[in-house]
Amino acid sequence: MTVSEKGHAPVRTLLERKLVATPEAVAELRRAVREVLDDREGAAQLCVSEMVTNVISHLGAGTPVTLRVTADEDGIAKVALTDPEPCRWPVVRSATDEEETGRGLALLDAVSLRWGVAEEPDRKTVWCELRGWASGSPAPRNPAPQPRVL
Repeated sequence: MTVSEKGHAPVRTLLERKLVATPEAVAELRRAVREVLDDREGAAQLCVSEMVTNVISHLGAGTPVTLRVTADEDGIAKVALTDPEPCRWPVVRSATDEEETGRGLALLDAVSLRWGVAEEPDRKTVWCELRGWASGSPAPRNPAPQPRVL
């Protein structure tokens, strides 16, 4: 276990996968996240799909990525995707009804507690946090996403 960024609860790594971003990888990572988080409602799977799809769309298929899923004793699961391009940050867009793309980060924002980007000299990590893991349980669980009041 390691200490979280907040300096509070110990963090447990539940999954770490290194692979290349491809459409097939999206399905593989969704399955892996569903298993380690018992993500029946699909919030974590949606987040992973959107993060990997953003890499494919903006950096290209075949980009190496690392997915890491951690959980802490405070009931928070963190899903993080690292790619080797620190200068190309994701941007939240307001897609029109006619556009087929541009909603990924808005979806990430809607289903997660919070999300962000961590930059290092040779890579960046897009991450999100989801509530639903109880300390001592065999695996974190995410409740169904609740609508946000704006």
